[in-house]
Amino acid sequence: MDSTAAPITKSAAAKLVKRNFLEALKSNDFGKLKAILIQRQIDVDTVFEVEDENMVLASYKQGYWLPSYKLKSSWATGLHLSVLFGHVECLLVLLDHNATINCRPNGKTPLHVACEMANLDCVKILCDRGAKLNCYSLSGHTALHFCTTPSSILCAKQLVWRGANVNMKTNNQDEETPLHTAAHFGLPELVAFYVEHGAVVDSVNAHMETPLATATYWALRFKEQEFSREHHLICRMLLDYKAEVNARDDDFKTPLHKAAWNCDHVLMHMMLEAGAEANLMDINGCAAIQYVLKVTSVRPAARPEICYQLLLNHGAARIYPPQFHKVIQACHSCPKAIEVVVNAYEHIRWNVKWKRAIPDDDLE
Repeated sequence: MDSTAAPITKSAAAKLVKRNFLEALKSNDFGKLKAILIQRQIDVDTVFEVEDENMVLASYKQGYWLPSYKLKSSWATGLHLSVLFGHVECLLVLLDHNATINCRPNGKTPLHVACEMANLDCVKILCDRGAKLNCYSLSGHTALHFCTTPSSILCAKQLVWRGANVNMKTNNQDEETPLHTAAHFGLPELVAFYVEHGAVVDSVNAHMETPLATATYWALRFKEQEFSREHHLICRMLLDYKAEVNARDDDFKTPLHKAAWNCDHVLMHMMLEAGAEANLMDINGCAAIQYVLKVTSVRPAARPEICYQLLLNHGAARIYPPQFHKVIQACHSCPKAIEVVVNAYEHIRWNVKWKRAIPDDDLE
């Protein structure tokens, strides 16, 4: 009986090499990786399908329909995986063997991944080797737009020092600058850095929102119903940088409208003191005081009575007396707010609508 093993097929051999290559990348076995590449057993830009539930490696255009499996795995080259795992030695080996530094097998370049992973060493190496600083991902973001956490601030600084454009807008339906992104994610240090390096303070996105408006809106953590000190600080900084406090978006909302929607008395006070006009109306004819009225009952962490007092002190028009029952309807759970609003009138006549505006449970 012939005991000689059957010869391995070319396809099976290729799969084996690919598996060994991937294992070397994952374990940071750069010696094994180098040996495989020297023997030219595999293309240095071979693309792998790997698990990626958090979509760190993937980037898709807005509006794309995606099958469910797409959201759990991504395509990536060895460069992307080296950056993902933080394996600097493997990264250097691949670059020494002329790996394509700006490839986007699943929409992101290795530099995009490095910024999202906040890996400063990888960012420096990729920049040294010629990575494009202003290259867009498939979703239309540059590397600076992927710097969204405190740990990635140094990556953003490195990019700007090397020439990244601080005013480059996303190539998508939002058209946001890196300053909008820093304001959104509450990164005051990065906001200051961008402005010091030429970022336009009153740049607008596709919705005509300035960074001040963005920071104001995101100052409320909606899930926790808590206000963010970092966002408050950013608003203070932007106002000190002479941001336009009455800038209006495409719905004619000012930053004051957004602060009122959050029932954020800290930002409302800050903006009114900086010259915000209390009676400016949005596209629906609503001033800031109407915004506070709409959300009084759903902002448990807020102090609506202070919001009303601030607006009235700065010349906000009082609620039309025949409509005062709407104040009671909105604020019946916050008597202090009703007290502030009613004290703005010299006199006001009670009517039966007031009683009807209060739920029976609260009346009892």
